[in-house]
Amino acid sequence: MHRHEVVVVGAGLAGQRAALAAVEAGREVAIVSKLHPLRSHSGAAQGGINAAVGKEDSVDTHIYDTVKGSDYLGDQDAIEHFCREAGPTVIEMEHFGTIFSRAPDGSLARRAFGGAGFPRTIYAADRTGLALLQGLWEHLGTARFTLYQEWDVTQLVVRDGRVQGIVAFDRKTGDFTGIAAKSVVLATGPAGRIYGRTTNAHSCTGDGIAVAYEAGAQLKDMEFVQFHPTALLESSILITEGARGEGGILKNAAGERFMSKYAPHVLELASRDVVSRAIVTEVLGGHGFDGPYGQYVHLELMHLGKEKVESRLQEICDYSRRFAGIDPVTQPIPVYPAQHYMMGGISTDIRGATNVAGLFAAGEAACVSIHGANRLGGNSLLETLVFGKEAGMAAAAFAAKTGTSEVTPADVDAAAAPSRAWSNRSDGEDPSALRTEMQRTMERYVGIYRTEADLLEGLQRIRAVRQRFANVRVVDRSHVYNLNLTDALETGHMLELAETIVVGAYARTESRGAHSRVDFPKRDDARWMKHTIATRGPDGPALSYAPVAYTRWEPKERVY
Repeated sequence: MHRHEVVVVGAGLAGQRAALAAVEAGREVAIVSKLHPLRSHSGAAQGGINAAVGKEDSVDTHIYDTVKGSDYLGDQDAIEHFCREAGPTVIEMEHFGTIFSRAPDGSLARRAFGGAGFPRTIYAADRTGLALLQGLWEHLGTARFTLYQEWDVTQLVVRDGRVQGIVAFDRKTGDFTGIAAKSVVLATGPAGRIYGRTTNAHSCTGDGIAVAYEAGAQLKDMEFVQFHPTALLESSILITEGARGEGGILKNAAGERFMSKYAPHVLELASRDVVSRAIVTEVLGGHGFDGPYGQYVHLELMHLGKEKVESRLQEICDYSRRFAGIDPVTQPIPVYPAQHYMMGGISTDIRGATNVAGLFAAGEAACVSIHGANRLGGNSLLETLVFGKEAGMAAAAFAAKTGTSEVTPADVDAAAAPSRAWSNRSDGEDPSALRTEMQRTMERYVGIYRTEADLLEGLQRIRAVRQRFANVRVVDRSHVYNLNLTDALETGHMLELAETIVVGAYARTESRGAHSRVDFPKRDDARWMKHTIATRGPDGPALSYAPVAYTRWEPKERVY
């Protein structure tokens, strides 16, 4: 068994920033990651990071845009803290070595993003997440910490009213190992692979959210799932919102710039939920292009000119040419919405604390809540850094005042028991087939537009797949990099979370942000201005509700 004061699970931006904060607070720290840190999904973020740093912009405008973008479900105290920390965070990351793009006068270059009242998205071409990740990793490399690389968290150990540590699976050896800790920070990122069509990496399976849920942590607002409007048609590779921020336009099969019907004031720079619904509405109305991978619309960049497209959207050019066989300098990009972000996650306060003593969370695995019902582009990278730091400091403070923790051999044996059962079966269910069925169910019944009938059907199907998962079989008996076993572990986590999404979506009888009920098309502030809280029960998620925190902004109609 291993022992540390603070264990951070996840090595993306949130995890690295939490680890750095805990090390700087004088604690002995370990990072547990299923990937090499520089392969973390934070590196896939393209468009930029928001901060009100120019004289023309203001922190208050950033706060208001975020509150409005959340469809007024975001907690305004958390949003105010978040936006005030934006400028210092960007400056800190530059000091850590992040190379941002520059304006002609040498200042930080900024581009427009959807739902923002001012161009405040600072960027590094269209590789901003990777630039931040590399800068932070190089800076963190000067600190002292232990890295457990290619280890999957499988269980959170809670005893005597607080966290005792984790049990993790070492992919290189096939061993389950206990890691005792006085405090644990979960920064494991998203669960986008619950959906088949997603911009998320294959590693985004919600492991940290699921183990927290299983250990008694509350999940918040899981029904709010963001779809990015522009994903490359066949592969679902992200086409950054920065493409529209640079002046890209959307057109339907009739050659119409259709966003004028849905957001006449800001067109393509409306919030993501608005643009995604507009694209789907156009396709459902018979105005999409037909193709072998379904219907789609065009994102046009040709009018921007070769120099601008190739210098500011380098990765988009590369992806379009390699994976779609088209040149965005001279041809339109075929796009359609794909799942992109989870507004919901492990419920935390501003310091990253959960309802389980000693457990903290940050990044997309957490729900503070600053995004409410819809996240604005450019706020996610900022979230990882601001609240990763907060969670790391809080976890360090908790560890400093906490006694010895213990993960016992019985804890490890209990965590490993399901996997042994899966491997000992002579027949049973294929985890990959169950994963595919889950993904198809979520795509069909729990997508951008939702109805009571679809959600009920989706819930029945997800629960049926969960029942079949009880008989899952792992046919690969090897110990080294057993992907059949990790597939089963991840699928189990995703099925837990898929059920919370459907149950929350069925209960919320209104349309708000990314949650769009055809049968309840209006936002209902009288009944639904509240957070959904899911607690794991014997019969599935038990729902309760919590108030939204207000400071200065009263809810009003959200118009773009």
